Amino acid sequence: MAANVEIYTWSTCPFCIRAKALLDKKGVEFTEYCIDGDEAARGKMAQRANGRRSLPQIFINDQHIGGCDDLHALDRTGKLDPLLV
Repeated sequence: MAANVEIYTWSTCPFCIRAKALLDKKGVEFTEYCIDGDEAARGKMAQRANGRRSLPQIFINDQHIGGCDDLHALDRTGKLDPLLV
């Protein structure tokens, strides 16, 4: 069973695009919440992300992973793939 991956994004955010590109490269299916200008949705995201309001915010199996740099750091250290299975 594949992991449940969720990512909150803005459509033109370069960090969001970079994070999605890594997930795509790994063949990971994910649910994207594009919250362009939607402050209510951003508030909900921040609640899930321990107050973090920057984008993207990424969750794997309801565990908060963090943003783009956090996702790439997990990948570099070999800790991302085990989370995705």
